[in-house]
Amino acid sequence: MVLNAKNFGLAAGIWWGFSILVMTLVSAGTGYAAGFLNVIAGIYPGYSISLFGSIIGLVYGFIDGFVGFFVLIWLYNWLEAKK
Repeated sequence: MVLNAKNFGLAAGIWWGFSILVMTLVSAGTGYAAGFLNVIAGIYPGYSISLFGSIIGLVYGFIDGFVGFFVLIWLYNWLEAKK
């Protein structure tokens, strides 16, 4: 079965970007998940736990999710074709 890498990438990008956005907004108000988001801040340049940081996290999260899943599904399709 061949999977659509672009669609998987888009779905994962939207999901991960939105997740970072929501976690950042919740953490900015409550401090919840601040440890995890501080690790993310070390990975995504310019990201911080703030309103502006949530937008930056959304963009980085979308790119990260899209590229990661696109490559994963492309590799799956490539290996499936080698059978």
